[in-house]
Amino acid sequence: MRHTWRWFGPLDRVTVQDAAQAGATGIVSALHHIPTGDVWPQDEIAKRHAEIRAGGLVWDVVESVPVSEDIKTQRGDWRAHIVNWSETLRRLAGSGIRTVCYNFMPVLDWTRTDLRWETRHGARAMRFDLPDFVAFDIHILQRPGAAEDYPAALADEAARRFAVFSDSRIADLSRNIGAGLPGSADGYTLDQLRERLATYAGIDADRLRRHLTDFLAEVVPVAEQVGINICAHPDDPPWPLLGLPRILSTEGDYRAMLDAVPSRANGVTFCTGSLGARSDNDLPAMAARLAERIHFVHLRNVTREGEETPCSFFEDEHLEGGTDMVAVIAALLAEEARRRAEGRADAEIPMRPDHGQDILDDLTRMAQPGYPAIGRLKGLAELRGVERALSHPRLGIGA
Repeated sequence: MRHTWRWFGPLDRVTVQDAAQAGATGIVSALHHIPTGDVWPQDEIAKRHAEIRAGGLVWDVVESVPVSEDIKTQRGDWRAHIVNWSETLRRLAGSGIRTVCYNFMPVLDWTRTDLRWETRHGARAMRFDLPDFVAFDIHILQRPGAAEDYPAALADEAARRFAVFSDSRIADLSRNIGAGLPGSADGYTLDQLRERLATYAGIDADRLRRHLTDFLAEVVPVAEQVGINICAHPDDPPWPLLGLPRILSTEGDYRAMLDAVPSRANGVTFCTGSLGARSDNDLPAMAARLAERIHFVHLRNVTREGEETPCSFFEDEHLEGGTDMVAVIAALLAEEARRRAEGRADAEIPMRPDHGQDILDDLTRMAQPGYPAIGRLKGLAELRGVERALSHPRLGIGA
């Protein structure tokens, strides 16, 4: 696999040179300052390439070109936004980019209740606390009908939690849950979040899935033409939130998407952390069955605090948690070997050590939540070690 590293641009407190020293060979980045729905300017694309080359690496993967809420709801300027998204693909391809990640999560991107939760040994990690989230939904956001969406025992526990919340905890939950895409300046106040949720009235999972298919029907032919693989990131966490549908949470969801637009250019961002929050997702088996259409891989691990869906979970060390990371990597290496035998140009799958715990100097660096320097360095080293061992000639998986 190609070892990449997410970099949020010049304001990132972890530099491209840091990534190179950690062992990365390529960078995953995006133009977070360009408004969603706009075409990415060619000079800004060139500038980002130059910034990354100056640090000693190359820009391998775009994560992400955001899909606007207008596209997801098919309201407002949605058709113009699809045209602009396609034009951005053309410009990125012209600059040498061959992999573009995106997501189709309504309103919220990845959602956590805690961005720096203290683990057993003093590291800091991101966490989704289900009762706290329910307390936010019912008592802070006060979404109409929210209480009916949860089992009575869970709603009661949320009420007990809310009764003792401090003002700072309420503010933290509102800020953490209302955050926008990682690296962006977007985010929602409570009133803005309520307004956004209202735009999805009447849009259930089936309708949202049709909107995704309509989007792909327009942009995938462009991706094929310019030689780019686009790959959808899974829902994070992989279940409905705040009454919103989620349509990329399981293998069946992905199979429906891939079958609807059966082009190799239409593929999967295989995120073991997002998908691993569901106990019914068998990650090694999913990696093997979806392998031909996996174009980008996020490797991280979560520890679930229950086997039901939804559940509380936290982001554990890369080789800990509920996912058999060795088996997942073995499946991906087998796919790379198959692609090499076919002579495919995309035989080497880009991966990145996704997220990481704040450890050692990370605890004072205060980088983008989930994206520390040393925590990701540790994760990348562990993942590379697994890959190197499985690729050894005596085992031959990646030979």
